[in-house]
Amino acid sequence: MSTGEVVILVTAPTREEAQRIAQLLLERRKAACVNIVPMVDSVFWWQGRLDSGQEVLLIVKTRAALVSQVVQLVRQVHSYTTPEVIALPIISGNEEYLTWIQAETRND
Repeated sequence: MSTGEVVILVTAPTREEAQRIAQLLLERRKAACVNIVPMVDSVFWWQGRLDSGQEVLLIVKTRAALVSQVVQLVRQVHSYTTPEVIALPIISGNEEYLTWIQAETRND
């Protein structure tokens, strides 16, 4: 069973912005790993109407205790008015990997 790790989903408008966000989170030790998935088709409601666009998806592996810091950092550098930052609990997995997430992240 997990000891408090999460996956955080973040979308960005470009690969360059996604890479900047990933680099910031990793340099600040708020994430152990960030996957960048290009070309995600998003369909959503925005300002009262249905909209769509291509985005880049970041999959951030970190600790639950760091979610608020991740949200704050993403909001500081993200170009969207309302960036998507959604944390999902990891309920189970490879215990060695989950321990590695704990070891590679810092809460300061």
